[in-house]
Formats: sequence, structure tokens, C-alpha cells
Amino acid sequence: MIAANLHHRFTREDAQLAVALLAQRGRAAADEAERALRDGGFDAVLDDPALPRALLESRIGARASLPLFAYVVARHALLGVGEGDRQLADFVASLLLHFGLRGRASRISDVDDQTYDTLASLLAEVNGPDPRRTLMVRVHLGCHALWLAGMFPDFIEHRRWRRGGPDIDYYDRLGERGFRLAAEHRLAHEHELDLLFASAARRFLVLRVALNNVSDALLFPRNSTPERLMRQVRDESRWRLSA
Repeated sequence: MIAANLHHRFTREDAQLAVALLAQRGRAAADEAERALRDGGFDAVLDDPALPRALLESRIGARASLPLFAYVVARHALLGVGEGDRQLADFVASLLLHFGLRGRASRISDVDDQTYDTLASLLAEVNGPDPRRTLMVRVHLGCHALWLAGMFPDFIEHRRWRRGGPDIDYYDRLGERGFRLAAEHRLAHEHELDLLFASAARRFLVLRVALNNVSDALLFPRNSTPERLMRQVRDESRWRLSA
């Protein structure tokens, strides 16, 4: 089950690399990065608006750990749409990290052999005799919807027009429902995850739009279509109203 725990995986080397990336702008930038680390901790360095570009464009950025890369991408994508909750950024970064691994997006945990190819198959199992499994299924429903609608919106649109597949609103609805059901689960309360899942449900559209921006800019930058433009315009007005 995806959890907001990347902060616990950051190392001294991650902090040193982030400071080194910011320091490439000059002596004054290096001093500012060191001061930010000393006074505000690593979060202050991670929130520097110059860090994403430095991470992507600098040669030493290739040395970044996967947790560091995923968090910086997620954090600044969320900041770009007005979402400043660090726990949500940690959660989205964990999703990017885990679902980017082969086969992980179709399984509710690393040790579970059953695969799910559709949101409907997950929805059919949100209630069951095993509380632990039902919680994982509910969380995975939200995560899987966010992963597909966030990172592959053009594919969803293409499949809708070519094969009559569901539109992106369908993924928004089921993703929000998955996280909301997870927040209501008894085990989520016991493990103090209910507020995180409730926030993910309430802010699902914002999280999805943030990941759309990552996908549009980094994964498919040359895929310029009228459908993408219409999605971007529509979603911008929607998430601004929800802010």
C-alpha cells in the first residue's frame, strides 16, 4: 500500500546533492542554500523554486536518488497548482516511485500476486472479509485512478474516442471514491491514515492536474493536440474554483 514515507528515506547525500545543485547558480546562491538548510531544514531546500530545473538540466542531477527526484517533481508540481501540503506531496511522490516500477500499478502490494487491469475490478472488491486487504484495495483504487488519469490523460482521451472508453471524469470520480472509502476504513483510523486519505479524496482533482502538468512537460512534451488544450483549459478553471 502506498504511504507518505519518502521523507524517511532521504539521506545526507540527498541534502548535499540538492545544495550542490542550487549552488551552481553562484556563490550567493550557494550561501543561500546553506543558510536555508541550516535555518529551515531540508524542506526549505526542497522548496526552492530553482531546484526542479537544476535537477533536470544539470549533469550532477543524474546522481539524484529516486526518492529525491520523485519528491522534487511531485512537490513542485503540487505547488504549481496551489497545493502546499507536504504530506500530500510525499504521498504523490511515493505513488510515482512505486507505480513507476514494472507491474506495481496493477497490484495492491509488492507481495500480492493478484493483478487488476481495470478500476471496475478494484471497485468490486472494496468490501470483503479481510479488513487489511479491503483497505489496500480502496487505497489502490484511488492510487490507480490517479496514476492513469494523472500520467496518461492523452491515452485516456485517445481510447475514449477510438474505442468508447471512459473519460477522465470517470477516473476522477472513482479515484476520489477510493480514497474516501479508504479514509472511512477502521484500519485507516487505527493507523492514523484517515486524514491523509480524506485529503487525497477532497483534493483529487488538484492532484490529478498536478500530475497532468508533469506528464505534459516531461513525458509527452511534443504531443500537442486540441484535446490536450481543451483538457488544460477546462481543468485549470475547475481546480481554481476548488482551491
